[in-house]
Amino acid sequence: MLEILAPAGNTECALAAITSGANAIYLGLDSFSARQSAENFNWEGLYSILEKAHFSGVKVYAAMNTLVKEEELNSFLETLLHAWNMGVDAIILQDILLGKRIHEVYPEIVLHLSTQAGVCHVDGAKFAKECGFSRVILARETPLEEIKKIAAFMETEVFVQGALCTCYSGQCYFSSFAGGNSGNRGRCKQPCRKLYAYNRNGNTEKNYALSLSDLSVGEDVQKLIEAGVISFKIEGRMRRAEYVGAAVKYYRFLIDEQRENIQLFSDLKRTYNRGNYTKGLAFGQDKRFLSTAIQGHIGEKVGVVKVIGGKFFVESKFQPKQGDAFKILRGGKEVGGASFSKAEGRGFILFSKHRLKNGDGVFITTDTSANQRALQGEKRGQISLRLSFILGEKAVVEGEGICLSSEERLEVAQKQPLTKEELTTCFSKTDGLPIDVHFEDIQLQGDIFLPKSKLNALRRAFYEKLSEHIVKGERQVYAYTPWQQETLKGNNAKVAVIAEDFTDVHADIAILKWRDSKAPLPTSFLQGAFEKFLYCPPFYTTADLQAILERAKDYIDGLYIENFGMIAFAREHDLAIFGGTGLNLMNTVSVQEFLSIEKAKYYAVSKELNAREGMVLCGENAFVLSAGNIKLMDLCYCPFGKTCKDCDKKDIYTLTDENDRVFPVRRYLSAKGECRFEVYNCADLIGADVKNAGRLLDLTLTEDKGSASLADTEEKQKEIYKNRTSGHSKRGVL
Repeated sequence: MLEILAPAGNTECALAAITSGANAIYLGLDSFSARQSAENFNWEGLYSILEKAHFSGVKVYAAMNTLVKEEELNSFLETLLHAWNMGVDAIILQDILLGKRIHEVYPEIVLHLSTQAGVCHVDGAKFAKECGFSRVILARETPLEEIKKIAAFMETEVFVQGALCTCYSGQCYFSSFAGGNSGNRGRCKQPCRKLYAYNRNGNTEKNYALSLSDLSVGEDVQKLIEAGVISFKIEGRMRRAEYVGAAVKYYRFLIDEQRENIQLFSDLKRTYNRGNYTKGLAFGQDKRFLSTAIQGHIGEKVGVVKVIGGKFFVESKFQPKQGDAFKILRGGKEVGGASFSKAEGRGFILFSKHRLKNGDGVFITTDTSANQRALQGEKRGQISLRLSFILGEKAVVEGEGICLSSEERLEVAQKQPLTKEELTTCFSKTDGLPIDVHFEDIQLQGDIFLPKSKLNALRRAFYEKLSEHIVKGERQVYAYTPWQQETLKGNNAKVAVIAEDFTDVHADIAILKWRDSKAPLPTSFLQGAFEKFLYCPPFYTTADLQAILERAKDYIDGLYIENFGMIAFAREHDLAIFGGTGLNLMNTVSVQEFLSIEKAKYYAVSKELNAREGMVLCGENAFVLSAGNIKLMDLCYCPFGKTCKDCDKKDIYTLTDENDRVFPVRRYLSAKGECRFEVYNCADLIGADVKNAGRLLDLTLTEDKGSASLADTEEKQKEIYKNRTSGHSKRGVL
């Protein structure tokens, strides 16, 4: 069955999703949620929603999709088991290797792999299945042709509505390094929604250069259905219930009726709409992909301003109400807000503190009528009961697989005997359960006496047992047993360097970061006396893999990977694997599972750990990013709107923020000649060595690579890196 999967940031949103026609909802718990700023759910709130959802035939998925530090492992496991035992239908995880261990120990638990794992290729999906995941939630960058391949052998979930991250899924460290709040840990402060300026074609004007429009696949959901996708995900655990209800209703109609509904789409735009929507990268970057002029909600256009006698008149067929609110745009940019004042003639008058001008666009951002429509609806479960009340026997209540008998046998009545009307009245009261009761059969034989208190107690006991059965279902319940901490042994004294040119570079391991995958391998790399690895970015295509085979396979020892999907490719072609910082290894369970992979040779621990946290994960195969450039984001789209004819095609751009901090942006070419970009931190890393770990140096942008490769103390590094930081080595992130 095709599934509409809706966000539930709080109880109100969960109820809106259920009553509007969602087949499943996903929510976060009080801890380990990738949306820590959402209200999320405690255990009492979770049970209440499980009860409402399951009686309505709606599944509930718990999103525990954050990276887990070593000291959090047992708390994470205890929380996960408790959520499963309570009745959630699946757990959403980001850490694929932690999921592998969970599946090995608790095989009945249903696991869905988060989009944060960055699966964009069929090989990544195969590895997820190998690790015990039953479903993969694809990276938003996954092209349609790859979606078809993945959906052919595995449950596939795809985003169809909501906000888009500018960085490739699971690889954003901008909030982490620029502000100390990790997006991978659920605390993203959304620096991508701030003002920046690219130094392109002489431009210095700041706009929302990193802000993307909201995704709205709309009618193209049919293409995803044809591709084999079974779950259509609506993003928005931080958004209001009206948005959830409107989005679910819209996609419910699209899937059931297979056609557009103008009214439902209008209601959706009015609840939340950033950038007038894009179809997303699955279908190729479109003209609305970027939202550089406005990064917030712009609603739907309902008219333009006419200044008449000092009043702001809007000629429009739309008839607003008190409480409706508007946003005013001039030349595509926001100039202020406005509210409904009164109806007049063939339109209405606006009130605004701002000086509006003729021709200003009027967009409704709060439509009270649309909000009411979005929240309309009711959904209740249906159950059938069979009652058997026979004199001399125990009373029996049966329904939905539950059978409950009274403790005592039924006695004869001395006065007024029990009636069928009393039984139906009693059991029609469902003690707050969201169900309607139908009576399949009522057997009442003999003049029976049963006190109302005992009849009510029997009803309460039955519905309590029914609730537990419906909420939890038939599942393996697991007892919590703490994991034993695993000790990693040995010491690594090697130096690994990421660069494109290795002239004068001193290293044990060279990791070639190819700027152009069609270019020949540099001589300094080929002739160097070091182990040779090829850097593989998080996002890759079949063409990229072919380029590796054609140009590099015979000259390299292995692959430095930022995506677990590359594991299958490396094993298939007998190449060693160096797990990069993009794998986000944060605990010993994940490290041990990585080392158990065939061809796994080296790994780098997460660059969000401090020295103390990182040391626990270090041993003879370990590396720590110790110095050099800090990659913050991978952009798998053109930030300039694919205006290729006018592009200056620099190798390196800069991105300047509101505080005039300058972030380098490096451009790369894929095997198909398409551009991708990497955003680097405004300050370089120094002094982040960790005991027992090898030193990983990222010299992608560093000019004097030879001196940098030898700079093994902070004093030497300070001579090379003028703008510098110790990163997270001293404080780490929450």
